Amino acid sequence: MQNIDQRLADMGLSLPASCTPRGNFLPYDRHDGLVFLAGQICEWNGDVPFSGPVAGPEQQVPASINALSLEEGRKAAEICALNLLFHIRDACGGDLGRVGSIIRVGGFVNCVPGFAHSPAVINGASDLFISLLGEAGRHARTAVGVSGLPANASVEVDAVVALRS
Repeated sequence: MQNIDQRLADMGLSLPASCTPRGNFLPYDRHDGLVFLAGQICEWNGDVPFSGPVAGPEQQVPASINALSLEEGRKAAEICALNLLFHIRDACGGDLGRVGSIIRVGGFVNCVPGFAHSPAVINGASDLFISLLGEAGRHARTAVGVSGLPANASVEVDAVVALRS
């Protein structure tokens, strides 16, 4: 399998330089070959480039609400996945090649009322994991619409990952 860092570079992506929790919690916890990852918002090196609610193309949103598009939401979910990979790499002692499989992903989309496209937004994270890891990137998943997230982020994603010994 090609090095995951090289695959990221080939996709024009990289992991953030840092990813510090915004609260009093661990970014991950390891237990019996599993890594339980805390939710990661779409923050990139201290900046939240995608904030506010996501709206579908069919929704009429008041001009006072600066709603993001589905594609912007997908990009936000991809950033969340990159932040998760940052912490997975740490949990693996720096070697992402130790990832056996992505077991479960949970996604939360800050959205306007009536938004029905949370799964399409969270595909931004799922697609990245599958592109990087192939079948090992396929996972069970939840995608939920919510009325707000930390730092007014548009998306938050958590995960459970199995490591190779």
